[in-house]
Amino acid sequence: MQFVTSRSEALDKLNKYIENDISNYNSKRNFDFGVNNRSNVSCLSPYITHRLINEYETAKLVLKKYPFQKVDKFIQEIFWRVYWKGWLELRPKVWTDFIEDLKTIKEDEKYLKAVKGETEIECFNDWVNELINFNYLHNHTRMLFASIWIFTLGLPWQKGAEFFMRHLFDGDAASNTLSWRWVAGIQTKGKNYLAQSWNISKFTSNKYKNVKLNETALPIIDKREYKISPFQINKSEEMNEQLIVFENEMHIDFFDVKKYKKIYFVLLDNKNRSLKLSSKVIDYKKAVIKSQFNEYQFKAELLDENGLINLIKNSKKFDVVYPSIGENFSFLKRLIKNNDLAVNFITRNEDEFCWKFSNKGYFNFKSNIPIILSTFKLN
Repeated sequence: MQFVTSRSEALDKLNKYIENDISNYNSKRNFDFGVNNRSNVSCLSPYITHRLINEYETAKLVLKKYPFQKVDKFIQEIFWRVYWKGWLELRPKVWTDFIEDLKTIKEDEKYLKAVKGETEIECFNDWVNELINFNYLHNHTRMLFASIWIFTLGLPWQKGAEFFMRHLFDGDAASNTLSWRWVAGIQTKGKNYLAQSWNISKFTSNKYKNVKLNETALPIIDKREYKISPFQINKSEEMNEQLIVFENEMHIDFFDVKKYKKIYFVLLDNKNRSLKLSSKVIDYKKAVIKSQFNEYQFKAELLDENGLINLIKNSKKFDVVYPSIGENFSFLKRLIKNNDLAVNFITRNEDEFCWKFSNKGYFNFKSNIPIILSTFKLN
């Protein structure tokens, strides 16, 4: 299983999936046939995470070929990512609490066995090795993995979410953190997701049978409540001369980039990350950024955090493509506060429109998908 790093290759993958395989998605999407047979799912998530391609153009290309009724499950899955991002934007303290929680959790022997794939559960061990070696897991398998981690192995969900972020090419602060919370039973309070032996057997085509699991575990209890905070960032019509772009918003096609004298692509190394990434994930992100350089020719430059810190010694005004709640935004907020920067954020209109529907559960968001599709002429 090979993941590409350029926008043109990602678009090619998307178009081939639409032409050849998407018609099987509704009926076969939950089956994990192994790393050598992923035709039942799109495997587009690494490209959407870095926005080499975005959710909206993906939906538009799909709906150009198929009516909504035939691809509704796929469209809904695409918009889950938008929903999760919006949900976290409206409740940013969930992210900061998650990061703070990790600081107090010790990595005991039980944890170390789990991350080495040395438990007594064969399927779990195989999935650990698959995650480390291929930097991807099937979506249904991620839910099963998380459930085993939390309810059978008795490990903190926060450390599982951290483990996924370390190794996934498509690691996304919102989708990853909130999905683990959902499995644990604290995202939708009192409703957890329990892996069951029959489920694993069925959806791995009987590869794993009679898996011994805790199938009666109660949801994790977390009494913290999170009130909705209105989405507010500094935005201005006036452009600055320099633009900063983080690695999770790569194809900046939604505003006039040509006006900028310089574009700085920023990739944080592990010294400035709360969630440390594997070297393979860092290298993948570097390759994704470099693939975009040709589009901007001499204007583009890749910076690490030290390069960015040196840059702001001489200039205090920048436009920044809004990186959303997560590692990049947390770093940027510290930088703004400590250096008195004047930052003008640029967002996608589609994002801000959709995030308004993330104030409740996904059912409410899903009911608004037709409005989203029609508003932005995606169908």
